[in-house]
Order: sequence, then structure tokens, then C-alpha cells
Amino acid sequence: MIQCQKKNTKMIEISEEIHPIFNNCPQSLEFRKLRKRIIRQTRDIIHDYQMIEKGGKWLICLSGGKDSFTLLAVLIELKWRGLLPIEFLACNLDQGQPNFPKTVLPHFLEKKEIPHRIEYQNTYSIVKNKIQKNKTYCSLCSRLRRGHLYRIAREEKCTAVVLGHHQDDILETFFLNLFHGGKLSSMPPKLINDEEDLLVLRPLASISEKDCERFSNYMKFPIIPCDLCGSQDGLERKKIKEMLRQWELEFPGRKQIMYKALSNSRPSHLLDRSIFNFANLDRNRL
Repeated sequence: MIQCQKKNTKMIEISEEIHPIFNNCPQSLEFRKLRKRIIRQTRDIIHDYQMIEKGGKWLICLSGGKDSFTLLAVLIELKWRGLLPIEFLACNLDQGQPNFPKTVLPHFLEKKEIPHRIEYQNTYSIVKNKIQKNKTYCSLCSRLRRGHLYRIAREEKCTAVVLGHHQDDILETFFLNLFHGGKLSSMPPKLINDEEDLLVLRPLASISEKDCERFSNYMKFPIIPCDLCGSQDGLERKKIKEMLRQWELEFPGRKQIMYKALSNSRPSHLLDRSIFNFANLDRNRL
């Protein structure tokens, strides 16, 4: 442990950094509290959903956004602390978007001594050819990206594909499915793919987008914007994001309550006969 003396002569203990990704990170009390909270919440999700498999190897999907950078840093810290006994490989899929800064992520990963793979697949052209200009690109883009990531995971002998989706993503997806899909579903922290050979993990499931943004800003990660293919107006996810933002402004803590509700369902108080046997209810047996 190293000690740092503040101007007010108060001594604050500072942990010696454990990996190059944390070189020159802030030593402020505010950052240390944020870092500790994100580490704790991520560790709890990994434990509660039993994500760790013996002999596992994770493909950490790195888009260059604040969420995936936060994911990478947190998993590196957990591994270096001996709390994540798995191998991992960071992976960026360059999808051929115009103006994509091809050297940013390779330079960052090499400088920080992080094992990685950079893959180029021009899915952008496919999306542009298939989707009309007034339609949303995101759905097809996501499916194509996921297919390549599964392939890469298999080629690298990985057991899981690890994504940086956070609490806000999960809530937004729930409301998208509710309003437009007519179903109660979202992004689970852990699932298995259709081929049943890979796990899909979301260790940041309980972390807020705000905390991811603050953490990335503190760490000064070289963020790559997510609108390289051209920002589209009127996207339903953007509308729901704004709706949730307004709710949180008017009723602070509402998003956390809604997130908690997703793990506190009561099938007998819904209408789904496939998960609760209403026909078998008999008042004479009570």
C-alpha cells in the first residue's frame, strides 16, 4: 500500500495499481468509491448468476464505447485480484463504418498489454443494401455482428461471449418488447445461444449507464462514438431512453425499482398460462 498526503494533511491509502490499464488513474476519493462500487456490483452478478465455469475462456466484446471499456477494466481487475479464474480475449469487430478509427483500439490494447483480436467484416455495406433509408439499421447490424462474434469465439476456443450491456440497456429492452413486441422479456445476465455451445454473459447488468460514463471519463478511455454509420432520428430505443430519463428526473430511484422488479416476478399474478397452471387452481383444495 502507498500513502498519499492531501493538502489538508489527511492521509488516504491508495492501492498500488495492478495492471497497466489502471496506470495514471485518478486517486480521488470520489473515483475510488465509484470503482469499488462497480467492482462489487459486477462481482455480485457474476456470483449470483454462476457465470464462472471451470476452464472457461471469455471473449470480451470491445466496441470502443464507454460500456465495453468499463467491462474490460472491471474484468481485468477481478482477474488480477484472483476473483475471476478464467482466461479472456478482448475482441473488436470492425464493421466497416465510415470514418472508423482503425488504429485506436489496437494501439490501446497493445499499450495496455491486453490479449486481443481485431476482426474486419464489412457488415455496414450489407446493412445499407438491405435496409431502406427510413428504416432502422440497428437490428440487422446487431444480428450480423453477433454471428461473427460467435464464430470468432468458436475459433478462439472460448466458452462465453461477454457483452457490455448495463442496467439501462436491460430496462430499455424490456420496454421495447413491452410496447412493440407484446411480451415481457429483456436481456438476461446469462443465457445460452441457439446452438447451445456458447454462453452469452452480461456482467454489468446491475451497473447504471451513468456510472459507466463517469468511470470511462475518469479513466480517459479513447471512446469511439456509436453513431459512425450515421445517427438516425426517431429510433424507438431513443424515445424509451428519454422516457426513462424523464421518469428518473421526476422520481429519483425509479429505474432501480424497475430493475429490481425484473428479478421479482409473480407468475400467478400475470396471464401467462405457459408458466403458471391456472387450470389446476381449485378452491376446494386450499
